[in-house]
Amino acid sequence: MSAQKETLKKVIAFIGRYRLLLLVSILLSALTVVLQLYVPILFGDAVDGIIAAGNVDMDLVVSCLKKILIVILASSIATWIMNVLNNRLVYRVIKDIRAKAIRVIQTLPLKYLDSHSTGDVVGRMIADTDQLSDGLLLGVTQLFSGVVMIIVTLIFMFRKNVMITLFVIVMTPVSFLVARFIASRSYTMFRRQTETRGRQTALIEEITGNEKIVAAFGYQKRASERFAEVNAELEKYAQRAVFYSSLTNPSTRAVNSVIYALVALIGAFAILKGQLSVGGFSAMLAYANQYMKPFNDISSVIAELQAALASAARVFELIEAEPESKEAEKVMPEASGIVDIDDVSFSYDPKVPLIEHFSLQTKESMRIAIVGPTGCGKTTFINLLMRFYDVDKGAIRIDGEDIRDVTRHSLRENYGMVLQETWLKHATVRENIAFGKPDAADEEIIKAAKEAHSWEFIRRLPQKLDTVINEDSLSQGQKQLLCITRVMLSLPPMLILDEATSSIDTRTELQVQNAFDKLMEGRTSFVVAHRLSTIRSADVILVMNSGKIIEQGSHDELMAKNGFYADLYRSQFVNPAAA
Repeated sequence: MSAQKETLKKVIAFIGRYRLLLLVSILLSALTVVLQLYVPILFGDAVDGIIAAGNVDMDLVVSCLKKILIVILASSIATWIMNVLNNRLVYRVIKDIRAKAIRVIQTLPLKYLDSHSTGDVVGRMIADTDQLSDGLLLGVTQLFSGVVMIIVTLIFMFRKNVMITLFVIVMTPVSFLVARFIASRSYTMFRRQTETRGRQTALIEEITGNEKIVAAFGYQKRASERFAEVNAELEKYAQRAVFYSSLTNPSTRAVNSVIYALVALIGAFAILKGQLSVGGFSAMLAYANQYMKPFNDISSVIAELQAALASAARVFELIEAEPESKEAEKVMPEASGIVDIDDVSFSYDPKVPLIEHFSLQTKESMRIAIVGPTGCGKTTFINLLMRFYDVDKGAIRIDGEDIRDVTRHSLRENYGMVLQETWLKHATVRENIAFGKPDAADEEIIKAAKEAHSWEFIRRLPQKLDTVINEDSLSQGQKQLLCITRVMLSLPPMLILDEATSSIDTRTELQVQNAFDKLMEGRTSFVVAHRLSTIRSADVILVMNSGKIIEQGSHDELMAKNGFYADLYRSQFVNPAAA
């Protein structure tokens, strides 16, 4: 229960930002309850006005009925306004929580996103916050009204009969104990349910996002079996959660019904002793029912509240995830491109060394190619340059400045990056190209597109630059050309090309390669390539294996050494003599 209380405190902290809405809602709730509880008094007065057959105080009865009508109408209006305010309060709180979560995601280190599936993160952002909003709305509406109802009812009951009121108060803890006993078990089940639902969302995203591969390898049956397994687990926890939570309401209702019957019995004896009128007795029964009703209402929403708190715990786990290391305040100016990598060591897992004692000094406008077998650390090296990860030991300096001493944004502004994996947002072609230079004119965009050889297919699109595209609108090669066009447009002082032409046909690749050659003139460039024929003109080729530079030099120098690079180069040709 301590974890549950901690989560509740965090939710209340977000609610606290809207104190005015909360205060008005509480006042309206109090007004509604007072008006509702005034009705039994009026009914009791009307009953007492009916003295005997042929002896009825009609003026009193009619006056009471008119007052009842006015009170019910006023109560209905106050309830409507309160519900509007509660809706506004809850959805503003959920908006703030989602906004906080998306801001946190922008600052999370890649190691967090690498260790959590996209589906799980999306599930926390959408499904879990939706569950929280449903439970919070129900909780705010029922809890506020319920607490005020209990307090005001006791005040009215004390005015009518002290003994019956004290009896009701003494019996109240029985309902609490029953509800608490069941709630402690249902929360655990709801927590497991939300965690399993997150895994299910991740699995669905994994399967549907790679449906072509699933179909190509005949994985459908195994995918269905994996889903059925997670689905069965979710069903088990969901059924147990609903079962436990469903016990709460009938259990508390049973206890409250017993209390109500005892109140009726005690009240009957009070009438016989002349301590209570018939009208007062009817009012006390109504109050006893009203007093018990909030407990029944609260117990009926416990399931929603338990599910909401379990979902909130997952959302706050995301919000409170350890962010990237503290951001420096210094802004890096436009770099000249002198990069000094000084004895750098890095590993994703401390137990599994990857890059060790990596050193490199580049000159201005140098073209550095990075080659090596899969898993040797090429992409990791790029991640360190961009500071997607921080080095464990050593330092990376640009123009003599340690990259940890400047803001990440200013560092990354100095790089133009084209990766093997493309990314496009659902927007126009123009917006996708001008991603790094939003104020670019159409003439600049078209010029960059022509240089990147993407204009050929862009001009054939229905609205050309105004055509709205998404990840599925274009072929892989066309998407990669658009990503290349982005870099051509922004013209950064340094370039990182990680298999930038891997999805392009040979003819277009030669054209794009020529464009890259022009772009790289005067710029320090890091090129990761598997096709070694594309990096023969590099100033320096770094040959990596197991996280270390094992060879270094120009293409001719490395071929003359007849070492690892030479073997790697020759292996890419059917006829080694052609190499």
